Amino acid sequence: MSVASTKSAANNLVVMGRIVAPYGVFGWLKVLPDTEALDGLFDYDTWWVGKDNNWQELDVVEAKIHNDVLVVKLQGIDDRDAAFACKGKQVAVPRDALPKAAENEYYWSDLIGLTVKNQQDVVFGEISDVFETGANDVIVVNGGELNSERERLIPFTPQVILDVDLAAKTMLVDWDADF
Repeated sequence: MSVASTKSAANNLVVMGRIVAPYGVFGWLKVLPDTEALDGLFDYDTWWVGKDNNWQELDVVEAKIHNDVLVVKLQGIDDRDAAFACKGKQVAVPRDALPKAAENEYYWSDLIGLTVKNQQDVVFGEISDVFETGANDVIVVNGGELNSERERLIPFTPQVILDVDLAAKTMLVDWDADF
C-alpha cells in the first residue's frame, strides 16, 4: 500500500479498542475492546494498529477471548519485545468495513470531540471519552465555559441526550450546569 493511500485510510479509521499488554513470549497481545460485544473485533481479518497519524495494517493470525480481554496474534508481531512495543496503541478498522449505525445510534469514536451544551446554552466542553457502566453508557466531558478544569460524567440516555449533530460536531443535553 502506498504512503498516500495509507494516510487516507488512516483518516477513515474507527478506533475499536486498545492494546494493553503483551501476552506470553511469542508476540501475542492483550486487547481491551471498545465494542458492544466482547468479540466484535473478530469480524475483521485485518486490524489497523497505531496512534495519531502512525498506523499500520496487520493481518489477524489468531484471536480468542481470555477472561474479559481479547488475546490476539498479529502477523509480524513475533516476540515479546515486538508485542511490548505495541502496548498503548489503538486498534481500529476502516469506517467502510463497519455496519451502518441505526438511527439514534452512534459509534463511540464519532462522539469524541463533540462540543456539549445544555438547553440554557451553557457549554460544558468536549467529549473526551465514552464508557459503559452496565446500566448505560456515559460520556466524559472536559472543559467548558464555567470551569475549564472540570470533568463531567453525563449518562448517555434518551432522557439526557436531546440531540446529536455529527456534522456540526455538537450535542445538546438536558443536564444542569451545577451537576
